[in-house]
Amino acid sequence: MSGPWITGAGVLCATAAGVEDFARALRAGTSGIGRRGVDGDHPELRPLLSADLSGFDLRGATADREEPLRREASRVAGRSPRSVQASVAVALEGWERAGLHRAGVPGGRIGIVVAGHNLGGRFAEEVRPRYLSSPVHLPARYPLQFMDTDHVGTVSQLLGLTGEGYTVGGASASGNVALINAARLVESGAVDVCLVLGALTDLSDMERQAFYNLGAMAGGQATEPEQASRPFDTAHGGFVPGQGAACLVLESAASAERRGAAPWAGLEGYAMRLSGNGLADPSAADEADVMSRALRHAGLDPGRIDYVNAHGTGSPLGDETELTALRALFGRGGPWVNSTKGLIGHCLCAAGVVEAVATVLQMRDGFVHANANLVTPIGTGGRLVGTRSRPAAIGHAMSNGFGFGGFNTSVVIGRPDTF
Repeated sequence: MSGPWITGAGVLCATAAGVEDFARALRAGTSGIGRRGVDGDHPELRPLLSADLSGFDLRGATADREEPLRREASRVAGRSPRSVQASVAVALEGWERAGLHRAGVPGGRIGIVVAGHNLGGRFAEEVRPRYLSSPVHLPARYPLQFMDTDHVGTVSQLLGLTGEGYTVGGASASGNVALINAARLVESGAVDVCLVLGALTDLSDMERQAFYNLGAMAGGQATEPEQASRPFDTAHGGFVPGQGAACLVLESAASAERRGAAPWAGLEGYAMRLSGNGLADPSAADEADVMSRALRHAGLDPGRIDYVNAHGTGSPLGDETELTALRALFGRGGPWVNSTKGLIGHCLCAAGVVEAVATVLQMRDGFVHANANLVTPIGTGGRLVGTRSRPAAIGHAMSNGFGFGGFNTSVVIGRPDTF
C-alpha cells in the first residue's frame, strides 16, 4: 500500500469523550441527540434539536493526557473559544495514541491540516454584546480568535509543529478534503506525519435558523429527540446538527516503521471533484463518479468494498441522491451501508474526520453500527444496516462526504492486514 498509514486518532462528540468510548457507543447504538431550550423572546425559533457536547471543559477533556502537555494545553488554550479547545483535546488524544509524545519526529517534519471554516459563529454571537456596550473593551485576542487559523496556530504551538499547515473548507465535505490534502502532503514527502483535525462547528442561533429556513435542518417540534435523525428512512426531515471534533494522524510507512508504530488502518485511495454548482442540490452522477475515482486510486474493484460510511444526513434529497449513486456503483446488494449522523448528528465541517474515525473503529472491532431510526427505507436495494449493530468483517471501507456548493469527496480505508 502506497498511501499513508493511520497511526492514531482522537474524538469528541455527543456520545463519547475519546476513541474507546466512541467505539462502545457506536456498537451500542447510543444516541446523543437532545432537545434545545428556546429563547423566551423568540418562541418561534427552530430547530429545537441538537447533539451537543454537554459539560465539555478543556481541563476535564485533557485530564487523562500526560504532563507536561496537559498543563501546557491549559496555558495555551485555557481562554480560547470552545471550538479551539475541542481541537486541542482531540489533537492531544491523537498525538498520544500515535505515540508521538514518545517519538523523536522533528517538528519540522510534522504538518497539520484543519478541516473547517466559519467555525466560531456562536463565539462571535457571544462577544458581540460586549462590543455593542463598550467597543474599547472588545477582547484583545478577538482578532486572532475569530479566524479559523487559530486552530492551526494554537495546536502547532502546543505540539511544536513547524512543518506545513493550513485550513481547508468544503462545507460538509471539509473533513474529507482535509484528509485528502494531508495524504498528499505525506505522499509528496513534504512531511512525515500530518495531523488532520476535524474542527467543531459552533453554530450561532442565526446560523441554525438559516439552515432550518433553507429546509436542510430538522425542526423536531413534534418528535422525540432520539428519533429525529432518520438517514435513509421515508420519515427523514433534514439533518440534526451535532457538535463534534476529531483527529486522525496520517504517517508515511517509513516514518512509522522507524519508530515502531503499528498502523490502525491505511488511507488507500481518495478522490475529490466539483459539480460546478453553487446551490444545495446534489448530483447522483457526480457522487457515483467520485466514488469510482476513489476506488481506481486505491486500485480496487467495487466488489472489494465491504462497508460504506455514507454521508447520509437525513435530508430527503441528499439521502435519495446518495443511495441512487451507491446503487449505480455497487448494484442492489453490495457493501454494508450506514450513517453515523443518525447517532451523533451532523458534525458539519468535522463530519468527515469523525466518520473516518468511526470507520476505522468498526473495521478494527469487526462490526457495523446501527442505522438509527431506519424503520422504512427509501426505495429498495442497497444493503442498509438495520436498527441494531451486527458483526462484519471489513477489509476495505469507503467514507463519503458531500457539501453544499457541489463538493464531492470519497476516501477508501484499508485494514492493516490488507496492505
